[in-house]
Amino acid sequence: MANGRKALALALGSVAVASVGLVSCGGSDESGTPTAEPPTAGPNDGEGAGGSDSRRQSAVSLKGKTIVLDPGHNGGPVKGHQVFVGNGYKACDTGGTATDAGYSEHAFAWDTAQRLQKVLQGQGAKVVLTRQNDKGSGPCVDERAEVGNRNKADAVISIHADGAAASGRGFHVIKPKPVKGLNEQIAAPSSELGDDVRDAFKSGTGMPYANYIGDDGVTVRDDLGGLNMSQVPKIFIETGNMRNKTDAAKLSDADFRQRMAVAMAAGLTRYLTGN
Repeated sequence: MANGRKALALALGSVAVASVGLVSCGGSDESGTPTAEPPTAGPNDGEGAGGSDSRRQSAVSLKGKTIVLDPGHNGGPVKGHQVFVGNGYKACDTGGTATDAGYSEHAFAWDTAQRLQKVLQGQGAKVVLTRQNDKGSGPCVDERAEVGNRNKADAVISIHADGAAASGRGFHVIKPKPVKGLNEQIAAPSSELGDDVRDAFKSGTGMPYANYIGDDGVTVRDDLGGLNMSQVPKIFIETGNMRNKTDAAKLSDADFRQRMAVAMAAGLTRYLTGN
């Protein structure tokens, strides 16, 4: 990776993150939400130039690479007890959000992770998921970080969808802010990973950067156990706002979730191989 990009990554400052909307994913105190089976099809207006190109599986080999996918939340009862996240305590897990029609974030994250897993495995990568189904409870946020550490992952991505005010649209990537004595050594490579995934996701899906949080599709946080406790490059991606009508229609569309998966795979591939 270019030295200029590393210098830029090291220079990134903290971006203040405000609590927005009804339910904010990615570490805030969410309440449980209704669940529903993921729709098998839905409206897709082909937003963005990604189009058919975003459906193509990359020919670039990821053989020898280990990637951990963390589908946010889970379908079972929420474990609300507190766990240490390096610089404080947070709930073991939270319920996530849902669209107005009842399509849950945990079901979305699980479906999208499975799609991404298939694309990456098709490129030869070893892919590990932090949870094995969408019916159980946990693992806690600190345990999810440990999955990446234990597997010495080359990259980890935690898949989410936001629950902000209905007027907010778009996606954003969350990068780790260095926490002294914890994740300082992975902040710079995580920033590079975040940039590559952000760029590929925007190109492959046409989704806009979030207009309600962050800067150019990026926020930097030190309150998420999944990032604080990671010893390997890791990011979160809030793929859209489930409370926004336009975003919700896309997140609920199986065809568009496939585009999202292929786009994320392209970002991971760029980070891991430079291609």
